Amino acid sequence: QVQLVESGGGLVQPGGSLTLSCATSRSIFGFRTLGWYRQAPGMERELVASIAVGGDRNYADSVKGRFTIYRDVVKYTVYLQMNSLKPEDTAVYYCHVEKFGNHYWGQGTQVTVSS
Repeated sequence: QVQLVESGGGLVQPGGSLTLSCATSRSIFGFRTLGWYRQAPGMERELVASIAVGGDRNYADSVKGRFTIYRDVVKYTVYLQMNSLKPEDTAVYYCHVEKFGNHYWGQGTQVTVSS
């Protein structure tokens, strides 16, 4: 069973930074992609960033140059470093794993960008 636990969300001023963490386990071995999605109120869930098994990274156009996804293989943790945050980045952020055609989600962590 794949379990994902996010942390690191919170309130930050525009222009600030946050780093989200997604703790996983050996259960993610065999994954196809690891990633972060977000969902703002009244909006559909959207991909923010992902890492493929081969290491290729993919970013939404709206976060390119500001967000970085990376993982610590030893700690089984996936991170999302978010810089130059904007009010439109406000959303619930979800960790996601795709493995053998199955999709697994964390419980989500709230990020609010406001002055």
